[in-house]
Amino acid sequence: MRQGARRSPEGRFLNPDGSVPGHPLSQVWKMLREGAGTPWPRRIEDPQEAPPTEPPPGHAAITFIGHSSFLIRIAGGPTLLTDPIWSERCSPLPFLGPRRARAPGLALEALPPLDAVLVSHNHYDHMDIPTLRRLKAPRIVTGLGNARILARNGLPGAEELDWWGETAIGNATITYLPARHFSARGIADRGRSLWGGFAIRTPAGSILFAGDTAHGAHLAEIGAELGPFSIGLIPIGAYEPRWFMRSVHMNPEEAVRARAETRVRTAIAMHFGTFKLTQEGIDKPVQALALARSKGGLADDSFIVPRFGETLILPL
Repeated sequence: MRQGARRSPEGRFLNPDGSVPGHPLSQVWKMLREGAGTPWPRRIEDPQEAPPTEPPPGHAAITFIGHSSFLIRIAGGPTLLTDPIWSERCSPLPFLGPRRARAPGLALEALPPLDAVLVSHNHYDHMDIPTLRRLKAPRIVTGLGNARILARNGLPGAEELDWWGETAIGNATITYLPARHFSARGIADRGRSLWGGFAIRTPAGSILFAGDTAHGAHLAEIGAELGPFSIGLIPIGAYEPRWFMRSVHMNPEEAVRARAETRVRTAIAMHFGTFKLTQEGIDKPVQALALARSKGGLADDSFIVPRFGETLILPL
């Protein structure tokens, strides 16, 4: 059953299961005391990929820029960008916070004209104000409560959606989807704006962008309500320590389950190998996904790990 987001008596958004999002400060301090975990390389230089190409009829071209940033070009449909971040750090400060381990897979100046940008939620690794200012996109679609943040930063006119709310971009219907996560730009605004993912439905087929989410019953609901999806962009990283992260991020085993539950034919991994946000090593999500895929009896091309800058041409 499609249901918009609920709020606590204090006016903060709740997760689809009714739970309060995020963690109490006592758990945050405990997690911080455990340390940063496995060190990451300072910088990884990836091979140069071929420039993005337009997809043939009945297909979509999906270019992995890094983290949760994808260029999505749909034949006969819109050109979209998800959670764009070209900044060196995902932080409110340009000199502190998680730094890139990899450069963006595509230069911002190399982007084709965009029809819209989809912003899943307001965390700094997903709503990057410097990048959004540079893009000057004609439309920004996001969750409830995020337009005022963007407007304060010189980006007025963003279109807000509740969970299951819809808007049209060209011949595509964009649906904002529930997720089990949280929102915050600072200490006092936790849960004041909504978090979620997106379904992109066209006459040729549908694409899922799951956003940031923990595993939960909402995934099967998305599959039942809007599936099947020809392509699904599903997060696999930032999941350790598990006792802390399981309420906000999936691990690779759960991501494989999410692919089935959302009724995705071809999944593409995201949210890995770009910013060190949690304790696992830089290669661990990809290795764990390969194991989970093997245990599930899935072919490699059923859940693809894209190269940074790679453009995948997939049928819709």
